Amino acid sequence: MISDEVFIVEKAGKAVVIESPCFFDNNAELAEYLKDVEVAGMLVAYHGAGATFLPEVPKYATQNAVQYSKNGGGKALIDNFTNAFGAIFDSSVHQITHIVEEGKVTIGGIDFVIKQTAEAFDIAIPEINAVYTHMLGHDCHSIVAGAAHADSIVAELKGYIAKGYDLILTSHYTPEDLKDAQTKIDYLENLKQIAANCADAQGFRAEVQKQYPAYSGQNYLDMTAGFFYA
Repeated sequence: MISDEVFIVEKAGKAVVIESPCFFDNNAELAEYLKDVEVAGMLVAYHGAGATFLPEVPKYATQNAVQYSKNGGGKALIDNFTNAFGAIFDSSVHQITHIVEEGKVTIGGIDFVIKQTAEAFDIAIPEINAVYTHMLGHDCHSIVAGAAHADSIVAELKGYIAKGYDLILTSHYTPEDLKDAQTKIDYLENLKQIAANCADAQGFRAEVQKQYPAYSGQNYLDMTAGFFYA
């Protein structure tokens, strides 16, 4: 319903789930898919809802991700989705059993490298040369909370390029790669330039739509305009 992506990293008969579905029917469907796999743990970063999914599996998160889902921006999103979707949405929040810090954590024989972010955490998976982050979307608008936030996203994406990741996994898009990261960098730099040349949110939105007519995520663009012209 909200185009969530959940990733399963599997090795030698064991699996680690990254993020959780949050609709009851999806929870049941994915649990059925995993019935013959030993799930060693779940990394719960930006999507804390859906706690009826694999309730007995150990849950891993940073402390700030716990706060994000229980009291922060994540809770606000959960509340909004509960109001929007009603009984089909699993608003219960996963109980984290293992608080992790930045750096390497090994779950089910698979190494993950945790990097804390402002809201939660990103995850590098060295054995497949991949990284998981919340959002990218090379042809989709993003929520950009002003020029400084754009700069921080650009710095992160340049870091991905410097490290040469083969795959970028995100919560709301198909897997992407480094050329997509560069496309997003160019978009963000241009977004700042457009904002500098526009007097108000309406003019900003119109110019961005003119330059990126095929981009999805109009609601994200509306939020971005609100941030740039708060």
